[in-house]
Amino acid sequence: MAMDSQKLLRSVCILCFLLGSFFVYQSLFADSGVEDANPSVTLQVDASDITGRSIPETLFGIFFEEINHAGAGGLWAELVNNRGFEAGGQNTPSNIMPWSIIGDQSSISVSTDRSSCFERNKIALRMEVLCDNEGSSSSGSGCPSGGVGVHNPGFWGMNIEDGKKYRVTLYVRSTGDIDVSVSFTSSDGSLILASGKIIASAFEVSNWTKMEVLLEAEGTDHGARLQLTTTKKGLIWFDQVSAMPTDTYKGHGFRSDLVQMLVDIKPSFIRFPGGCFVEGEWLRNAFRWKDTVGPLEERPGHFGDVWKYWTDDGLGHFEFFQLAEDIGAAPIWVFNNGISHQDEVETPSVMPFVQEALDGIEFARGDPDSTWGSLRAAMGHPEPFELKYVAVGNEDCGMKNYIGNYLKFYESIKKAYPDIKIISNCDGSSQPLDHPADFYDFHVYTSAGNLFSMSNKFDQTSRKGPKAFVSEYAVTGKDAGTGSLLAALGEAAFLIGLEKNSDVVEMASYAPLFVNTNDRRWNPDAIVFNSSHLYGTPSYWVQQFFTESNGATLLSSKLNGNSSSLVASAISWQDNDKDYIRIKVVNFGSSPVNLKVSVTGLDPNIVRVSGSKKTVLTSTDVMDENSFTQPNKVVPKESPLETAEEAMSVVLPPHSFSSFDLMKEYAEIRTLVSDSRKISSTM
Repeated sequence: MAMDSQKLLRSVCILCFLLGSFFVYQSLFADSGVEDANPSVTLQVDASDITGRSIPETLFGIFFEEINHAGAGGLWAELVNNRGFEAGGQNTPSNIMPWSIIGDQSSISVSTDRSSCFERNKIALRMEVLCDNEGSSSSGSGCPSGGVGVHNPGFWGMNIEDGKKYRVTLYVRSTGDIDVSVSFTSSDGSLILASGKIIASAFEVSNWTKMEVLLEAEGTDHGARLQLTTTKKGLIWFDQVSAMPTDTYKGHGFRSDLVQMLVDIKPSFIRFPGGCFVEGEWLRNAFRWKDTVGPLEERPGHFGDVWKYWTDDGLGHFEFFQLAEDIGAAPIWVFNNGISHQDEVETPSVMPFVQEALDGIEFARGDPDSTWGSLRAAMGHPEPFELKYVAVGNEDCGMKNYIGNYLKFYESIKKAYPDIKIISNCDGSSQPLDHPADFYDFHVYTSAGNLFSMSNKFDQTSRKGPKAFVSEYAVTGKDAGTGSLLAALGEAAFLIGLEKNSDVVEMASYAPLFVNTNDRRWNPDAIVFNSSHLYGTPSYWVQQFFTESNGATLLSSKLNGNSSSLVASAISWQDNDKDYIRIKVVNFGSSPVNLKVSVTGLDPNIVRVSGSKKTVLTSTDVMDENSFTQPNKVVPKESPLETAEEAMSVVLPPHSFSSFDLMKEYAEIRTLVSDSRKISSTM
C-alpha cells in the first residue's frame, strides 16, 4: 500500500510538471504576442531594382457624380436651393419650392411670372405686399412686426456659424421704393442670426438691379434659413437669389471641409460630372456643358431625371476644371455621346454632339482668343486647363448606336487633338476591343467576397492594346450596409490587385464619392455629410492607404503558406528625401494571422531597415460603420513600428487592413548621425 502511494505521488508530480510546463509555454507565447494556434504565413519582398516596376502617376484618383446632392447642396457651397425659381420647370412657373411664404393671405400675395431679365431664366418671383407699417393693426392693414416675405431653407438647413461672413446677392425690381430686410434666422424664424438692409428708391429699381449684402453671423444654427422681408406696401420682384460663405476653398465656391477630404487622399485625377448624370434618363435632361458656363445667373439649370432632382448648375463645366486644378488632379471629362437610358441618336445624326464635345475641349484647352477659350478667359482663367483625357459616354457599350457614335467622336477628336487620350465604354479586360481606344472603362459593383476574389481579375489580361480605367468600383448590397468595414476590406484587396497589375490598369476610382445624408440615392458612398458635418466611411479610409502609390515603385512580393484569406503588396517611394517601403496586407478572415516578413535585394548601401509606423484599419465587428455620432469608429490607427527589420514577424488582426512603413537607412546617413553624436559628446 505504501509503495502504491509513492508511485501515485510520483505520477501526480510528473503530471503537475507537465501541466506547469504547458502553461509556462503558453504564457511565453502570449507575452511575445504570438499565438501558436494561429496560421503562419510568410511574405517575401524583393526590394531590388531589377524586379521593381514603376506604378503610373495616375493610378488612384476620384470620381465625382452629381448624385445624392453631392454638388447641389454639397460640394458647391451655394446655400440657396432653387435660387432662380426655375426648379418647377419653364412650364410650371407656380412652383417655388422649397421657398415658403411669411405672412397670411391678407398681408401678402406671392406668385411667379416670366418677367426676368435673363433670357434663359425667365421665371421670377412676384411679391405683392398688401400690408403697410404705417397701417393700423386694428384695421387689419398693419404688417406683422417682423414683416412679410419669403424664406428659403437651403438644402435641409443652412449652416450659419457665429463670426463667419456670407455674401447675399439678388436681383430686384419694383414699382415703388423698397425697404427689404435680408436675414439669416433660425429654422422657425424666431431668432435672427444676421441681418442687413436693401433700401432703394423707385427710380433705382424700376429696372432689374443687382444688389449685394454682406452678412456676419452673430450666432450659430446648422439648420438656418434665409429670409427676405419687408413692412412696406408695394410690388417687388426677386430673381437669382444667392447666399455663399466667403471662406470657400481657394475662393472658388467649393465647400472647404468637403474639398479637404479629397485633398487628403491625394487623388491623381478627377472624373466628372458622371455617371448616369451625363446620360440622363432621356436626352432632353442630360448634362449639356454649354448650359453650365458663363455667369451663374444666366445658367438655365436642369432636372436630373436619373437621380430625380433639380440643379441650378452653379457647379458647371468651368467649375469642374477649376476644382481639378485646385486639388492638383488631372481632369477627365465624360460627355454625352448622343445616348441616354431611354433614347439615342442614330450615328448619321450624331455630329452635333461631336461638335459639342470639340467645343467643350476648346473651352478647356483653347487659346484665350479662340471662340470658346475666350469664354473661359472671361470667366477668370485665361490660361488653358490641362485636359488630357476624355470619356465617350458612360456605360453605353451595349446600346445600338454606341460603336458607330463612338467612332465619330474618336476620329474627330484625334484629328483636332491627337494627344488627348480617349476612353471607350467597352470592357477590354477579357477580350480585345474591336475599335480603337487609349483606355477601356471597367465598372464593378458586387459583394465583399466577390470583390476580394477579384484581386487577381487583371492577372491574365493582355498587356497589349489599350489600358484599363477602373472608373467605378464598390462593394454594394447587404455586405455594404451604409459603409461597413467588410465592404472596405473587399475593396482594399481589389485595390491591391489593381496596384499589382498597374502595368495594364492605369487608373481607378471609387463610386459614388459623396452623399448628403438627407437624400441618399445610392448606397454606400465614400464621404457622408449634412449642412455642417461630415465623416468618411471605411471605404474612404481605405483609399488613404494608397496615397503614396501613384508614381511609386511596385516591389515583387509573394505570400507562402495558408494565405487564402490574405492579399498583399509592397511598394517603395520617397518622401522628404527619405526612402520608404510600404507593405500592405488585407486579412479577410475571421482569425488572426502570424505574418513573417522577409525583405531581400536591398541596396548594399542600406545598412538596415528601421521602423517608421504601422497603420491598421479594423473594428470589433466586421459590419461596424462610422456615423455622425461616431465618425471615428472605424478609422486607421497609427502606431510606431519600433522593431522592424529585414526579417520581422507581425500579427494581422482578423478582418483587418494593415500597412507597415519601413524606412531605409543608408550607410552615409548613419555615419553622419554617429559623427554628430560624437561631436555632441565632446562639447
